[in-house]
Amino acid sequence: MTEELFREDAYLKECTAQVAAVSDAGIVLDRTVFYPLGGGQAGDSGVLLLADGRELRVADTRKDKDAEGKPTGEIVHVPAPGQEELLAALSPGLPVTARVDWERRHRLMRFHTTTHLLCHLVPQLVNGCSITPDYARLDFNMTDPLDKEALTAGIARLVAAGLPIDVSSISDEELDANPALVKSMSVQPPRGTGRIRTIRIGTGAETSEQIDLQPCGGTHVANTAEIGNVVVTKIEKKSASTRRIVLGFA
Repeated sequence: MTEELFREDAYLKECTAQVAAVSDAGIVLDRTVFYPLGGGQAGDSGVLLLADGRELRVADTRKDKDAEGKPTGEIVHVPAPGQEELLAALSPGLPVTARVDWERRHRLMRFHTTTHLLCHLVPQLVNGCSITPDYARLDFNMTDPLDKEALTAGIARLVAAGLPIDVSSISDEELDANPALVKSMSVQPPRGTGRIRTIRIGTGAETSEQIDLQPCGGTHVANTAEIGNVVVTKIEKKSASTRRIVLGFA
C-alpha cells in the first residue's frame, strides 16, 4: 500500500520515495504527497524528479483498483503524454522526489474547505460534489430557493473569523452513534481500519461554536482565513429536489 503522507500533512509539497511499480496506468510509489481523485476533489498533478535531474510530469493521480473495481490501497501517478523514453527508465526501487504542483493544490484546499463552510450555511444533505482548481460545486437535496448574495456574505464572515481546521478521527462505532455527521447522500466514508478521518472547523475569534464536523479524506487549509475571497458565482435548480451552488475565486 502507498503511504499517504498528504493525509497527515496537507502542506507537504514534496517527499522522497521509491518506485514500487510501473504499468500502462502509471507509476506507483511506496509513499507520496499526491492526493488521488476522490471525495469530489480532483487528483493532484506535479513532477517526479529523478536523481539525474530529469523530470517526469504527472498529469493526474488516481486510486488503483483491482479487476473487480475495488481499491487496492495503491496510488497511481498518471504521466502526461509524450514521456515514453523517460517512463522506460523507471523500475522498482528507483529513488525519486515527488513534488506536487503546490499552487494548484492550494486552490483545491481552499475550495474544499469552503464547501464544508457551505454545509454549515445550508444544513441539507449533499447529493453531488466537484472540486477543481478553477471552481467547486455542491448539489444540495432541497427544494427551497437559495440567495447567492447571502451565501457569499456568510462565507466571507466565516473566512474573516479565522476559524482553525483540525484533522482528527473517530471510530466506526462513534460514527454509527452519530450518523448525522455524514453529510453526503451518495458517498459513505471508508471503513475497515477502525478509524475514520474527520475534519473539524472549530472556534475562532468571532465564533465560539463548532461550525462543522464530518468525515473527509480530502486536503484542507489550516485556518478559514487562508481561503481568501471565494464567492458564490451561480445557483442552479438542477432538478425538482436539487439546488447547485457553484463557487469561484473573486
